[in-house]
Amino acid sequence: MGAPSNECQRNNLPDWQETWIYSPTTANLTDMTEPASRETFSTPSNLDGRTALVTGSTSGIGRAVADNLAARGAHVIVSGRDAGRGTSAVTLIRERGGSADFLGADLTTRTGTAGLAERALGVTGQIDILINNAGVFSFGPTSATTEAGFDATFAINVKAPYFLVQALAPAMAERGSGAVVNILTGAAHRGSVAAGLYGSSKAALLLLTQGWAAEFGPCGVRVNAVSPGPIRTEGTDDGAGLESVAAALPARRLGNPREVAAAVAFLAGDEAAYIHGAVLPVDGGAIAA
Repeated sequence: MGAPSNECQRNNLPDWQETWIYSPTTANLTDMTEPASRETFSTPSNLDGRTALVTGSTSGIGRAVADNLAARGAHVIVSGRDAGRGTSAVTLIRERGGSADFLGADLTTRTGTAGLAERALGVTGQIDILINNAGVFSFGPTSATTEAGFDATFAINVKAPYFLVQALAPAMAERGSGAVVNILTGAAHRGSVAAGLYGSSKAALLLLTQGWAAEFGPCGVRVNAVSPGPIRTEGTDDGAGLESVAAALPARRLGNPREVAAAVAFLAGDEAAYIHGAVLPVDGGAIAA
């Protein structure tokens, strides 16, 4: 496979980085001097003018991500199955001065995924940031897994992100910029009793993250992932039963959705312009424990 064109690379860089592009035919490493006007990124990215689609964002981590991106100036499309919670999330964002819309979606079917992508594109005309947050988790022995349960897990955790990327990333590549952030789990990195189905679905998304980074990165679309540890959300019954897990972590506590959202927003913004195919753990140190 040939190297991507210099023009394709240039589209994904802030102005101060453009002189750093290495071309083996026209430059050498000693020529790459830092411009005096280089930005320091001392403040969070301004996402004004960008539209972000966040799946599964009516509660929990997804809602915290939507709030964070809206606070940075993005027009956020909140998505999920619960219209009441979605409307509430949008109302709160607008009350705080942000810009948001709600789109209901059922990501269990290919039709639902395609419909969400089409309607999302109709909100502002394009999607600049895609956060694949929607997911389902089920725990239990392999012997108790039904075919319906297996299919439902992979439909939402793997198939939906795959076809959303298929629908939205090529247009990002044509424009020369965009960001995709996938939400994983610690169970994607290691085997554990009763988490084989859930963990394998997220492990598939991990590999897709790396594959998409290689595929779309040369044309300016960055694809990365965040891997949360035990987080106190509605989906975990506010952390019920996880205290013993937290006690074994270096952080000695459960995480909260805002901490995960900060990592997602970082990867979606210009501070992460040189980061492709990475997995950022937000797990209280579980990766080191």
